[in-house]
Amino acid sequence: MANTANINGKMAQLGKVRSVIRDIFEYANNRAKEIGRENVFDFSLGNPSVPTPEKVNDTIVRLVKNADSVALHGYTSAQGDETVREAVAESIRRRFGADVDKNGIYMTCGAAASLTVTLSALCVPGDEVVAIAPFFPEYRVFAENAGASFRVVDADTERFLINFPSLEKTVGERTKAVIINSPNNPTGTVLPPDCIRRLCGLLKERADLYRHPIYLICDEPYRELVYDDATEVPYLINEYDNTVVCYSFSKSLSLPGERIGYIAIGNKIAEKEEIYAAICGAGRALGYVCAPSMMQRVIGECLGLTSDISVYKRNRDLLYEALTEYGFECVHPDGAFYLFVKSPEEAAAEFCERAKKYELLLVPSDSFGCPGYVRISYCVSTEMIERALPAFRELAREYGL
Repeated sequence: MANTANINGKMAQLGKVRSVIRDIFEYANNRAKEIGRENVFDFSLGNPSVPTPEKVNDTIVRLVKNADSVALHGYTSAQGDETVREAVAESIRRRFGADVDKNGIYMTCGAAASLTVTLSALCVPGDEVVAIAPFFPEYRVFAENAGASFRVVDADTERFLINFPSLEKTVGERTKAVIINSPNNPTGTVLPPDCIRRLCGLLKERADLYRHPIYLICDEPYRELVYDDATEVPYLINEYDNTVVCYSFSKSLSLPGERIGYIAIGNKIAEKEEIYAAICGAGRALGYVCAPSMMQRVIGECLGLTSDISVYKRNRDLLYEALTEYGFECVHPDGAFYLFVKSPEEAAAEFCERAKKYELLLVPSDSFGCPGYVRISYCVSTEMIERALPAFRELAREYGL
């Protein structure tokens, strides 16, 4: 028998027990081998299904063909190439009018690195990190690995915005940071300006009361994935000084496998130089220095581009309208590419198991901190959704909807 006394048992457990999303994704891969990929309706993973903009591919080809190979594939500065960081900061200033410069930008290996670096930079033992349900399940893993306790604000199951009475009870003297995600994974809801102002006002009051900063961590991989022109996604650095933006190009440019993103802090954040130093130090300690150098240069030339999200809007409308017609209760998503559906039975996991009879692979919501729902990722081909609709109809009939 292997001796496990000298390894980190918590890490071993994380390795043995995958996230429920990844577990269903692997089930889908195995099922596809058995009955054919075309017969499996996999709505598990938030993996973009539209091509990256042509300019991104053209830039990669041009750099590979014409740039000095040693420089292109060599190390950049630990916090990222200076020219790229300036380009990112300039883009933020131009688009949002935010007071940001290159010395507040840290290039990262995607959103996960942005979040883990930020939490490790900010948190010390005894701190609490607050998330608003429903939330991306890995927030808990990232916060606890940074040494913080993880606390959850109960879901607002009426509008899926912020349950302020629960938030007021949850934010306390030990709160170091609150994580928000808008557009939200898993609901697709966007926090409107009045909701953001109320949140920022509460955090300012509590920070003054407890005499220490409370940081607002904005997880923003879906910022550009908004489908209605009237929907505004406030830029939080403009609303709250002690904001850290964690951004990824995975969704906006359909580049999830390239692992490229950044952390941004504004010039008005408390003790900016110390915070930025802590971010650089956390990146060093976690081994995240020097994000992929070629992709940094690609991003520097492609800022402001977005993949063709009209496909996702078409998928949203098709799926939402069909499922509500069949009798399912769905949260109407303003952005991202997820549909949050109330389970017809109390145990969402049981509903997901029954859906497998029809080869429908859905994600139960328990790990999102909001039991009783399922997440459906509609970043798939429209043709697959059309083929899956009869299965959804049969599933609805089985429940008498």
